[in-house]
Amino acid sequence: MRSGAGICDGLGLGSNTIAALITRGLAEITRLAIALGGQPRTLSGLAGLGDLVLTCNGDLSRNRSVGIELAKGRTLAEIVNSMAMIAEGVETTAAACGLARKCQVNMPITEQMDAILRGRTAPRDAIRELMERELKSE
Repeated sequence: MRSGAGICDGLGLGSNTIAALITRGLAEITRLAIALGGQPRTLSGLAGLGDLVLTCNGDLSRNRSVGIELAKGRTLAEIVNSMAMIAEGVETTAAACGLARKCQVNMPITEQMDAILRGRTAPRDAIRELMERELKSE
């Protein structure tokens, strides 16, 4: 999600696109948390929405920085090797996809981010696919 916001920023897609990504992303991670026994209220507080808003918009977010650089056309290996700190989302995205499959939870943003990080999808194509999805209640 955070890298996705960085990709949107890096592609110049604007605040409305990032807001849509955050909104749909919150719904997505809430579905997974509930499937794993979490409380929806947790995701609407500082540990969920608060962290998501900050790391999707903050200039110090390592994961957002990865997304910005991916949007510029740099490879993940180049980006990771140039960072002094770890962008944990690079590895945890695959784990989240695995949990989603195990729990049968639909997580299209996470799936698209994993496809980008693994080099299976170009950033612009993934964001286009996400934004062209059928509207949902979130």
